[in-house]
Amino acid sequence: MARIQFQTFRDHDNKFILIGALIALLVGIGALSALYMEHNGHIVTGMNNQIVWGMPHVFAIFLIVAASGALNIASISSVFNKKAYKPYARFSGLLAICLLIGGLLVLVLDLGRPDRLIVAMTTYNFKSIFAWNIILYNGFIAIVIVYLWTMFQKNLNGYTKYAGFAAFIWRLLLTMGTGSIFGFLVAREAYDSAIYAPLFIISSFVYGLAFTVLFLAMLEWTTGKNFMPKDIVRRFRGLFIVFIGGVLFFTLILHLANLYASQHHGVEEFLLVNGGNFPTIFWGGQIILGSLLPLAILASSSFGLSRRGLVLASILFLLGGIAQIYFILIGGQSYPLNLFPGMEVTQSGFSDGAIGHYSATMPEIMLGIGGLSLALLMTGIAVKVLPFLPKPWADEA
Repeated sequence: MARIQFQTFRDHDNKFILIGALIALLVGIGALSALYMEHNGHIVTGMNNQIVWGMPHVFAIFLIVAASGALNIASISSVFNKKAYKPYARFSGLLAICLLIGGLLVLVLDLGRPDRLIVAMTTYNFKSIFAWNIILYNGFIAIVIVYLWTMFQKNLNGYTKYAGFAAFIWRLLLTMGTGSIFGFLVAREAYDSAIYAPLFIISSFVYGLAFTVLFLAMLEWTTGKNFMPKDIVRRFRGLFIVFIGGVLFFTLILHLANLYASQHHGVEEFLLVNGGNFPTIFWGGQIILGSLLPLAILASSSFGLSRRGLVLASILFLLGGIAQIYFILIGGQSYPLNLFPGMEVTQSGFSDGAIGHYSATMPEIMLGIGGLSLALLMTGIAVKVLPFLPKPWADEA
């Protein structure tokens, strides 16, 4: 294989500047939304005593899971020594860090008291999965920075594989920890399942690869040069098919396991059949729009092997990912808590046994979009300053 040459991103047209300005505007709107929520309190959001995690948390978890998956390309090149992916290893690590920072920033700004973040950073309850996740998130950023350092420094290239292996293990732990937030919540009948850990891991592969494809496609659109040769398009297509197949498999196992247990029949009926918008979000958003339709596009022998087909499938995968996290997060909280399983209890007037209702407000949505936009803006600035990208090449190379 010829020696890989890296470069800073240049030779773009005004479209790149326009996209950057639009993304910066969305970051600003997200910051104003956070300020508005901080000043007025959570009363201006759709969150309440039943739905305590809202749309900002949907975006935050989505970005955190995607960050782990974005590193997958680098892991394939370093850990599994697949040379075709090595040109994208640096960019893979960069995108992973930026997506994670964007997701964590949304979480911090939605705490209600961001100034008390220092308490979470200095006081740990190691019986809480949230405390473990703080360590996992910070450790992920540190390890990936070291990983990138070994790629940039020629005299450290011999350590890249070891750093890549450490990052590979750590990102699996990170995504497992994020999925375990739901798996360890025994009070919520929609959660309390070990399947969430592998489900989030395989879902991260889809989200991260989709972000990678879309960013590279944007670079091609603004430069007219080729960052994804036909061979890479074919390889990305194959990865997508395997990964989304895994997501569908673990989703099936999750719901079949709940349907097998009699005590979960109620929550499954609520989420999949008669739970208002949630069955539509699951069947229409996650399964049809976000899984089966892009899978059908990629299965096409002509359009599925084209850049346009890959880009369209990536957009649908991300939309399906948002639907998946919304379904899990909001749907799981909307079903009433069973405080005393198997017992008859006197109902109080404080929403006991009532279905939770949630409607996201514009500040919540814009805060989440602002976090996503910040991740993309950081990535764009970084590729302009440092040589994260390979030099474009022809399809025949």
